[in-house]
Amino acid sequence: MIDFYKFLAKAEYFIPEHPAWKTRQVNLAFKTIYGAQVVKNVETTDLHIEAPKANDAFRETILDGGELRPLTSVEQRWLLDALLAIGNTEMYLLHWFMIATGARIQTACTLRVGFFLGHPHAFGGHLAGGRQVVKLKCGPGTLIDTKGGKHGILHIPQALFEAMRTYAHSDRAKTRRRAAKRGDQQNQYLFLTNRGQPYYLSKDDARVFDPEHTSSYLCDGGTVRKFVSDRLLPAIRERHDQQFHFKIHDLRATFGMNCVDLLMPRVQKGEITLSKVLGTVQELMWHSSLQTTERYLQYRSRMQVIYAAIDGYGEQVQAWIAGANSLRGSDE
Repeated sequence: MIDFYKFLAKAEYFIPEHPAWKTRQVNLAFKTIYGAQVVKNVETTDLHIEAPKANDAFRETILDGGELRPLTSVEQRWLLDALLAIGNTEMYLLHWFMIATGARIQTACTLRVGFFLGHPHAFGGHLAGGRQVVKLKCGPGTLIDTKGGKHGILHIPQALFEAMRTYAHSDRAKTRRRAAKRGDQQNQYLFLTNRGQPYYLSKDDARVFDPEHTSSYLCDGGTVRKFVSDRLLPAIRERHDQQFHFKIHDLRATFGMNCVDLLMPRVQKGEITLSKVLGTVQELMWHSSLQTTERYLQYRSRMQVIYAAIDGYGEQVQAWIAGANSLRGSDE
């Protein structure tokens, strides 16, 4: 709006009798994608809209393309156990893949079957611990979608890769591919519904008009999200915790925290440096900004401080209650 009124004044369509705002110069400090500190001089005004903020001291989230909540190791076990009990193979592998690689939903759902049916793959060492992995290129030119068209490499643990290869060769997967548009061929989606529809339509396919795609769920992973809300969450809540909640993108943050938890003991032993952890997690999660990666390293310590403070206050409250009860007893 300020730019709009500046334009009006410059064009002499509207010139206010009195100054509409006061301007001043401020310096904004931020970090580049390489971690260098940069200061930029900008002009600001005294106009702003007050928006009250409710700061939650117990906020268990990390800001990474949204507020993400890493699942604890216990919650991850609940999740995979519930998926096994439900018995939907595609959903089980999708969730396992996202937890194990940090892939976003559009990446996991646009994997192509040819990668898992093709020539034998060489297994390399995982960046976060030396485990055996298969590397998969994603982004433009690979048919596998990424956010913002970014190029990246996913590190798939060998056990997960073998499970997905077995699925790709299964009669269940072949039946779904035969029912799909373009049939059973190398560039077909690995994961399809029982009607042969993709869970997430790739950008290339979305550009081609197809009157048969009548369900809105087919376009952006809605089928997966509906499965989570209608079947997965109720199953976990019934078995474990009525208050349990998560959204599909939380699995990305879960992967990031799993990497940090795996590497930090090596830092404490002096085997690697903290900067090595930062660089490794940044590479595994395709972060453009080191500042985003730093939030993962700070998460555990931040939560420990918060809960230590609350626990200490709780003990003090109990002491006050005990003191009040003793006084009441003496009065009686």
